[in-house]
Amino acid sequence: MGNRSLSFWLFLTPVLVALGLVVIVPLIYGTYYSFTDWNGLTASQFVGFEHYIKLFQDKAFLNSIWFTIKFSFVTIILLNVIGLGFALLVTQKLKTSNLLRTVFFMPNMIGGLILGFIWQFIFINVFSDVGEALGFAGLQGWLSTTTTGFWGLVILTCWQMAGYIMIIYIAYLQNIPGELVEAAKMDGANSFQRFKNITFPLVAPAFTVSMFLTLSNSFKIYDQNLSLTNGGPYESTQMVAMEIVKTAFSANEMAYGQAKAVVFFIMVAAIALTQVYYNKKREVDL
Repeated sequence: MGNRSLSFWLFLTPVLVALGLVVIVPLIYGTYYSFTDWNGLTASQFVGFEHYIKLFQDKAFLNSIWFTIKFSFVTIILLNVIGLGFALLVTQKLKTSNLLRTVFFMPNMIGGLILGFIWQFIFINVFSDVGEALGFAGLQGWLSTTTTGFWGLVILTCWQMAGYIMIIYIAYLQNIPGELVEAAKMDGANSFQRFKNITFPLVAPAFTVSMFLTLSNSFKIYDQNLSLTNGGPYESTQMVAMEIVKTAFSANEMAYGQAKAVVFFIMVAAIALTQVYYNKKREVDL
């Protein structure tokens, strides 16, 4: 038992050291600097809660939070619905199942910046040409309004992450005992009844994991936002991560930007942990 414990901690130590150096230590230093007049190099004065009071009166920051919340709400629902749909499709006995898995997962392997530029070309040029050819004005001028910019980000994110979420659901779908499904068929249960009473309760843990991943990813998006809309028009599609980066590096208000980052961290952590808690309770009820 002692050797097993020693080997366990030896394997775990590099991960803990990396976590501490990359996450824990910067978080502690960043939180401290948010209470000072830190300029990125030095901090000469302790200013208390001045930055925190200021950020709750910052319209740009509050608007970016509201936009991010709306974006996250829509993408979480769509990603889980699409991901589960893909998983149900590719776990059927189809000859093209392996091909479909590859096709659905492949966008997740492309970097966010590249994806943003690809979809920017599609929304601006391809949509415009198609809209002009069909005489449909709604496809022209995409990304030029807040609404189309919002849905452009949603489409890009769903296209990128749906295949990744699909893999999580596949892992749980493949662990469903075939005897349960066969017994339900023999009892006369149709496809919807089998999904409602057997499949959905047994993949509930996958929903908890997927919701946590989609929630945290949706709130932290930066590179796609930068390359697709760059926060435009008039910063109306600017998400929280981009607003914080602009505050720190464009406006050169490092301490103020750090205060925003601390508030953002607390907000995301609270929402993520809350949803995990309630989803775990729902799993027990199911």
